[in-house]
Amino acid sequence: MKSRESLVRLKEFQVKEKQRQLNQLQMMMAEFDRMTKELESQITFEEKKSGITDPSHFAYPTFAKAARQRADNLQVSVRELKIQQDAAELALEEVKAEHAKAAALEERDGGVRMRA
Repeated sequence: MKSRESLVRLKEFQVKEKQRQLNQLQMMMAEFDRMTKELESQITFEEKKSGITDPSHFAYPTFAKAARQRADNLQVSVRELKIQQDAAELALEEVKAEHAKAAALEERDGGVRMRA
């Protein structure tokens, strides 16, 4: 039953690929969170240096304003990646179930061939 063996290998590959995609999303989210924290630290430093913490103040530091915008954009990206992560987790579970089914069929067929 070569086709079953091929199916099992295909499903193993799909599981590994989905896991890799999920890991990549998680790494990107962690990196974006780290970058956001770094930007927030820089914003706090600029605000202390200038003595102005109100972003709507006319003399609010330009760098702090730009860093705040970048941090907000990163947070939007993290939320979008979270949606992708949820979808990837669901897809991974589906592929794992398909792999388990294919492996069970292969094992059952392997047992039948050995007895014959």
